[in-house]
Amino acid sequence: MGAFVYILRCGDGTFYTGVAKDIEARLRQHESGHASRYTRAHLPVVLVWSRPCESWGEALREEHRIKQLTRAEKEALIAG
Repeated sequence: MGAFVYILRCGDGTFYTGVAKDIEARLRQHESGHASRYTRAHLPVVLVWSRPCESWGEALREEHRIKQLTRAEKEALIAG
């Protein structure tokens, strides 16, 4: 796989969407407060959804698409 797109549920209930080549390493960075300013301010975080993508470009396009969704649409995506 080329990359992953993922959604985290933050400690305050908000969602954070991102991309990573190594999702486990990226999650550890988020959990330790070293991945993004947003998640650092909204710890703890839990991985609630992820999807492998064939390329980094595809992952970035999917990240952008997900970020445009409403909260209800994101919850539906997470629920499957």
